[in-house]
Amino acid sequence: MRPMTDLRLLPWSDPEGRPCYLSSDNGDSLLNRRADQIEALQLSMGTELLGHARVLLNDRKANAGELRFLAQRLCEALRDALRVAESRGRRLPGRDEDGNPGEGL
Repeated sequence: MRPMTDLRLLPWSDPEGRPCYLSSDNGDSLLNRRADQIEALQLSMGTELLGHARVLLNDRKANAGELRFLAQRLCEALRDALRVAESRGRRLPGRDEDGNPGEGL
């Protein structure tokens, strides 16, 4: 693994909902590995939720409360997936601090 020198956006927030970051020179540190595990779990749960959503949306008997609950869970899964994408995008080589391609890319 390549060393981590920039701040890593972690897949969780503080109690007030603000993003958490990790500063580490070791990309294989315990906290980095835990963040990797949580990201994988979040993406897996989103995939599973998508399957449930397909079933519920095809059920003509689904009521507004069930659909509202589904929409809330899908929003949470999308938020998690976007955070994972942002975090991973920031760690790509040749990216600036905003995750945009640097010169020469």
